[in-house]
Parts: sequence; C-alpha cells; structure tokens
Amino acid sequence: MHIDNDIKLDFKDVLIRPKRSTLTSRSQVDITREIKFRWSSELFKNIPIIAANMDTTGTFEMARVLGRHKMMTALHKHYSAQAYIDFFKSLEVKSDAFYSLGIGEAEFEQFKSVMAAAPGAIRYVCIDVANGYTEAFVSFVKKMRETFPDIVIMAGNVVTGDMTEELVLAGADIVKVGIGPGSVCTTRKMTGVGYPQLSAIIECADAAHGLGGRICADGGCTRPGDVAKAFGGGADFVMLGGMFAGHNESGGEVIEKDGKKMRAFYGMSSKAAMDKYSGGVAEYRAAEGKIVYIEDRGPVDQTCRDILGGVRSACTYVGARRLKELTMRTTFVRVTQQLNEVFGKS
Repeated sequence: MHIDNDIKLDFKDVLIRPKRSTLTSRSQVDITREIKFRWSSELFKNIPIIAANMDTTGTFEMARVLGRHKMMTALHKHYSAQAYIDFFKSLEVKSDAFYSLGIGEAEFEQFKSVMAAAPGAIRYVCIDVANGYTEAFVSFVKKMRETFPDIVIMAGNVVTGDMTEELVLAGADIVKVGIGPGSVCTTRKMTGVGYPQLSAIIECADAAHGLGGRICADGGCTRPGDVAKAFGGGADFVMLGGMFAGHNESGGEVIEKDGKKMRAFYGMSSKAAMDKYSGGVAEYRAAEGKIVYIEDRGPVDQTCRDILGGVRSACTYVGARRLKELTMRTTFVRVTQQLNEVFGKS
C-alpha cells in the first residue's frame, strides 16, 4: 500500500490568472490548431474539441453540425458497418469524425471490412475501453498500428504518465485521459478508482509530449471555462459528453416530464447501455454509469458558439493570440470558490 501525498487538482480547484495582452478583440484569436502526430503522417488543422463517443452524443447528426463549426465527433461504436461506410464516404473533411471501436475481435474485423470498402475515407480512429491499463489493450493498439500504419489512433482511457508513455510507444498518436470524471460515469463510486482530472491532464500531457505524442482530455468539463482550463493544462484535444447531450442532434430516448421535453443521457457502462447493446449487465461485473434525463436544449449550434466563445475569451484574458499559446500563457491559481451563487446557480 502506498499513499501519494502530493496535491492533485480538478477544474473546480483552480482559476486561470489573467495577464497583460495586446489583443483588442476576441475576433483576433485563432482557436484552430495545426497538429502533427508521432506515427501518422496526417496533418490536423481544425478546432480540437470532440463530442464523446457515446450513443447520446457521438451521432452522425452531431458530426455534421460540429463539422460546420470546425469541431470533431467521435462516433459511437454501435452503428452498422454499412452505415459507417456510407457516412465516411460522404465526409468532405476527414477530420470531422473518428471511427470508434473496442478491442474485441468482432469489432476489429468489422473495422477492417469498413476500411476495405471505403479506402482512404477513415483517417481518425478511437480505440476506447474503460480501463486502458491492461496488456490486452496495449497489444491491440500495437496490432492496429501494424495493420493500419498511417491512420491517426486515439487510445484510452488512462490517467498516469507511465501508461501514457506506453501507449504512445505502442502506436497511439493521441492518448485519451480520464477515469471517472464524467457526469454520468460512476466508476469512482463503484470501484474507488480514479484521478483528479486537471492533474491527470497536466501529468499525462508532459509524458506524451516528451515522446511526440498528444493527449485528449476526456470528461469533467461542465462549462466552457473548464474547456479552457483543460487546454491550459496541456491538453491537445478536449472531449465533451454532457455539454453536447440533450440536443436535437444528440440522440437518446425522448420523454415528457412535468410538461417538459426531456432527453436521455447515459454512460456507456451503465445498465441502460448494456441492456441496449449487450443483453444486460454480465454476472461478473457491475454497471459503472447512470442514466439521467436532461431538459431538451434544442439545436446544438448555440452550445457550439458558447464553447468556442468561452475559449476565445480565455485566450484574450491571458494574451494568447492562438490556441497553441494558451498552455504557455496559463498560470493556475488555487481557489476555494469558483462562483458567487448567492442569487442562484447558473
């Protein structure tokens, strides 16, 4: 047994300290990034914000709208092979969407068939498991890199520098960081396992960047300021679930409650997801997610503008003309209070 007594931080524990700036308008800030990868020759040039690969956010409809805002979507893995083929063939900008899969043999075979049917259409792949610390996961990442040497591979989830390095060396271009911070994830409650998200981002980014790798901060962002903090902490990409949930493009069951239209949002390790896709929760495991119903938020366009506007504004506060500069210009201040909510929560 070992106790790490170093202080670990979450988004709620810090604010970004403002700095002198020569910027006169948010419109002067460029929040696109040009990113090169360790393994793939693909050159990313877009806004590195990604809708999570949950079936209540990672939809074809979401990808089409976020693509117009220069953002990305990690599609959920429960579409048919033909649906994937048709969608990716129709994509004009290949960085608009990730194909998602787990590490099962059937999923690997389906991916190979989709790649064969739509050569060159898929450039970004998300290999997604709850626990990225297993030898089987590392071996699968290696197999994917050997089989498809030039695609961009994002793999996770992990929260420590050592495993980040191992995944980069195994063939991952982007390591997905986060265990338990999501709003509908109950892993920390059910297992006691996790890591404060901001510290995980800082530590994993340092490990990945030393090897030419990249990281994606996955989970824990509840407002645009958290997205800015994730970038400030060193994240190359930020993945959002709850912030993109509840919209017309999000998918999910729609119900009416107290005269209001509500949309389902649930974790992919929840009982709701496993009942839908796996015939229920297996006897040897427990569900590690929950289902909530969110009041319908309409089209996702306004949420996109809010997120992008918040990140641009954060850049102006610290004098970062480009998103790439935000990390270098970020100083975090530890706080005991984020917001004054005496007249109500916002």
